[in-house]
Amino acid sequence: MLLGGFAVAMAVVFARPIQHVFDLARDVERNSGLALVPALIILTVVFVFHQQGKRQEAKARATAAEADAQLADMRAAEMERLVTFGQALGRSLDLDAIRDVVAQHLPKLATDDAWVLLRAGGHWEALAGTARESRREVEHACEHIADSAFVSEAAWSTAAISVEGHLCLPLTAGGHPVGVLGIPETDRPLSPSRTHVLEMAGALLAISLRNAQMFHELRETSLRDGLTGCFNRAHAIDVIDTELRRARRSHMPVSLIMFDLDHFKEINDRHGHLCGDAVLAAVGSKMCDVLRGSDLKCRYGGEEFLVLLPETPLEGAKRVADTLRREIADMPVGWKSETVSITASFGVSVALPAEIDTPALISRADAALYRAKDQGRNCVRLSLESAVA
Repeated sequence: MLLGGFAVAMAVVFARPIQHVFDLARDVERNSGLALVPALIILTVVFVFHQQGKRQEAKARATAAEADAQLADMRAAEMERLVTFGQALGRSLDLDAIRDVVAQHLPKLATDDAWVLLRAGGHWEALAGTARESRREVEHACEHIADSAFVSEAAWSTAAISVEGHLCLPLTAGGHPVGVLGIPETDRPLSPSRTHVLEMAGALLAISLRNAQMFHELRETSLRDGLTGCFNRAHAIDVIDTELRRARRSHMPVSLIMFDLDHFKEINDRHGHLCGDAVLAAVGSKMCDVLRGSDLKCRYGGEEFLVLLPETPLEGAKRVADTLRREIADMPVGWKSETVSITASFGVSVALPAEIDTPALISRADAALYRAKDQGRNCVRLSLESAVA
């Protein structure tokens, strides 16, 4: 409008020169028979429309460039968040650390309503999201959706699938399914680029979870005896040392049981070492059934075992040892067509006040064990030093 007004004003200002030009044009038309004035008007109109089109085209290019720049900034920000998420996961070696990272970074990559369920031992375990809340109906709904994603045709690929109003990303690493990442779908569907970023985030999370699982399995393998499932000797000594120091600060009693299977060599000689392995495995299983989860169960030697009882006085430890002795004696082990009966001898000691000497505690339990063997086996004897104290 301003340009139009400016043109009219210029026409008024230069009306006389323009009139002179038109007079010359009409003289030329009369002398030559050419229509110059209409041609000039047509050229002027075309030129104006051409300039207007160029301005519109330039404006469209500027708008498209601005939109591309904004999209590039958004993708750069998403990639930056993705890289930060991956770096944080790379520093996490256990499930608790991964849970903290997911709680901090997943809402920035997805939405606040995103959830993650892990598949462990045939059941679902909440890692993040609504399934962690106390509302059981929400948790059951997420588990049902995860089950649907778990058995779907596209499961355990890296592609996202839609299940009951949720965008589900199966979390798989190295062919091992570890869980499902779920994002509630809204009226505004996720863009392909955003979905791709979430798929990459799911891949990073799956790798981290699988690494944590393998690290845990490796650690458990290095700390436990593969035959009995009990902790090995080196780890047990470290735990006993820690418990003694904790008991010294809390002034709580700590007791130790050492027991040995009676005539175990005869079992190996008569039935073979495979039978002996079956007996040891049965004893390890029975210890898990009888003892508390907080009690340390250790295979100390060939057929020798240790049991550490935190916050347990000597009399309580004696009752535990008697119970375990009876359970082992009443536990015949079937081997081929025979039944192998076993018994065990027990020695019990308790930590002295402010004691932090692990070898001394073990030595007293060992001495009590040998007295039990000398006095007929299949019995429980207390440490003399503990009895005097």
